[in-house]
Amino acid sequence: MRIGRLAPLLAVGVTATLVPALAPAQASAAEPLGRFAGQKPAWHRCDASQPAAFQCATIKVPLDYARPGGKTIKLAISRLKTSVPGKRHGVLLFNPGGPGGEGLGMPADMKDALPKKVREQYDLIGFDPRGVGRSTPVTCGLTDAEQNFAHPYKPETFDRDVKWARTVADKCRTRSGDKLPYITTRNTARDMDVIRAVLGEKKLSYLGYSYGTYLGAVYAQMFPQRTDRFVLDSSVDPARIWRGMIQVWASGTEPAFTRWTKWTAQHHRTYKLGTTPAQVRKTFWDLVARADRTPIDDGGEKYTGDDIRSGLRPVFFSPKYAAEAVAELKKAAAGHGSSRHGLLPSGIRQAPRWAAAAGSRAAQPPADNGNAVFWTVVCGDTAAWPHDPEQYRRDAIRDKAKYPLYGDFASNITPCAFWNAPAEPATKVGNKVRLMTVQNQWDSQTPLASGLGMHRALKGSRMVYVKGGEGHGVYSGDPRACADRAVNAYLGTGRLPARDVTCTPPAGRGARPSLVPRF
Repeated sequence: MRIGRLAPLLAVGVTATLVPALAPAQASAAEPLGRFAGQKPAWHRCDASQPAAFQCATIKVPLDYARPGGKTIKLAISRLKTSVPGKRHGVLLFNPGGPGGEGLGMPADMKDALPKKVREQYDLIGFDPRGVGRSTPVTCGLTDAEQNFAHPYKPETFDRDVKWARTVADKCRTRSGDKLPYITTRNTARDMDVIRAVLGEKKLSYLGYSYGTYLGAVYAQMFPQRTDRFVLDSSVDPARIWRGMIQVWASGTEPAFTRWTKWTAQHHRTYKLGTTPAQVRKTFWDLVARADRTPIDDGGEKYTGDDIRSGLRPVFFSPKYAAEAVAELKKAAAGHGSSRHGLLPSGIRQAPRWAAAAGSRAAQPPADNGNAVFWTVVCGDTAAWPHDPEQYRRDAIRDKAKYPLYGDFASNITPCAFWNAPAEPATKVGNKVRLMTVQNQWDSQTPLASGLGMHRALKGSRMVYVKGGEGHGVYSGDPRACADRAVNAYLGTGRLPARDVTCTPPAGRGARPSLVPRF
């Protein structure tokens, strides 16, 4: 797959209640509507390839919580009972990120990451958020080309970009218009509270990655009295949803690129890219200019300068991988391309390891499901998107000059310019709920500025900061890792550290940057 042509899934809860007539303060203490809270899931084995103990079920939730007597949708949930009588604390719900990420398989995926002392306290719960995977999946009927997220600004192609954005919005309305207003983060947070009630729990514990951090923060804002032990790993800044979160990919990459030039200059004997940061920088931009004139062929794949800028953007957060990729690109430009296909290092994973669904399944979601949900949530969560195409043009021109690597991609027009107005305002996150945030210093999808924004909004939180940490997603079950130990201690006891914690990554723990633009 060509770099820069990877589909987006990013690293957002409805009026503040499941009973719309209640005021927010009352709503946070009210149980979900009785006919939904009282459901008895028909648990069954998820898949023949999975252990019998890994069970799935389907429950119903309102499509529109303002009209609980109206249409319902299906919500796929899963569980793995790992708690031990006498040690049980409750349930631990997972979300892998997105919007559009499937979470049904996460209990099985995360079981071995959790130490025994933590595992014995929880039943592990997964779910596909509304509109995703097995949970009444939405589609926009998008072609592969229409799913392409990478649109660099160029004066000669801007009209085509506007047409693409309008087409995606129109196709989404045509195919799923009856559901789009209700596939939002606020409604997904409400769904989480229905899951809690159906499972008979008074409170919910949670581990959410990337977009899942915003979902968790919205739940904590809407249902603070039901928020138990929450871990938000690699956080979205709630003040930046959602255009600002895409734009922070550009602003956050420039320091990473500068760091890469310094590291690579120090390793010139290995990579032959320059003995000074200035020389390394020149080598890279000369290759981009060369590819803009004539695409560079590497192993049968051809790369333009825009492909290189977009595809390598997240890789610069992990200097070794970036140096390997640019060195391969330099060889390819000289006519010595590798026999393998593509210039990206083979060790870089294409998606987080927890993204696997719960086994094979007969009914796959629509091919564009992840992208359809992505646009539905990021466009439908907030009214902050500009609607004038010329605003996007001006911003893209400005940011291409300011952030050369990715500024024009990040600020170019999106389908949100032509989306219908949100059904309700976005959640303003700002509370003193006591929970934990975890953040790598060099995270490409939710850069450090984003993680700090979440930490500031959650005034009762403690941050576990991995200084020098690379990659998107911190908690991995590594018993050597300071951050993992801090998370395990919190999940095991419910006690937060007295102050923020600064960690360093374990020796030899290499970064694995995600190349899929996602939160």
